[in-house]
Amino acid sequence: MNDYFMRQISLWGEETQNSLSQKSIAIIGNGGLGSTLGLTLGSSGIGRIYLVDFDTLSSHNVHRQIAFKLEDIGKSKSEQMRKLLESRCDTVHIESFCESFDDFLKRGIDVDLVIDATDNLPTRSAIDKWAKANGKVWLYASVEEWRGQVCLFEKASYNSLFVVNDRKPGGITPPIVSFIASLEAITALRYLAGEPVKKDLLNYLYFDENGVLNHQKFSLQTEC
Repeated sequence: MNDYFMRQISLWGEETQNSLSQKSIAIIGNGGLGSTLGLTLGSSGIGRIYLVDFDTLSSHNVHRQIAFKLEDIGKSKSEQMRKLLESRCDTVHIESFCESFDDFLKRGIDVDLVIDATDNLPTRSAIDKWAKANGKVWLYASVEEWRGQVCLFEKASYNSLFVVNDRKPGGITPPIVSFIASLEAITALRYLAGEPVKKDLLNYLYFDENGVLNHQKFSLQTEC
């Protein structure tokens, strides 16, 4: 498969590329953010990918969830995503779970990185609690309107930073979803490949009223 991964190998060499085959990730949420994450990370050479999403596809999802087609409406997001990723790269082992994050945890599957691709604050809170209890790093992202955030959490507390409630996100357009998800995917891939990546740094990107892209970075206070 060296020909398949040729452009990545030219970036960081065969040793690093081969190391990715020993890595595993769980993508929690297989909708907007999860679509781009799945498509980019699913063909990067990561050894095992677990897709977790309890939902089925609705018609209003398709316009921004780029992994799906109209004919997928009513079908499991995680299962359809699995089929697509397997058609793009046959070296990765992929499993899909049409269930909640809490139910996925009961399976006792160990992964190198849990990636948040949800629009659900309580689920993110649950991921953070699990990560802290198990000494794991996890990757957070959110997107709404013309803005988004990405952070690789290690010692900082998500639950201390955000108010956790059942608020639903506002309006959104497809490009901003793919934009933020791509930043999240790059962060994940650098971490898994052993490249330098800053943890507990919240990246906040937004387009202002003049359409200018702004990038603010906030170093998060870590727990004692």
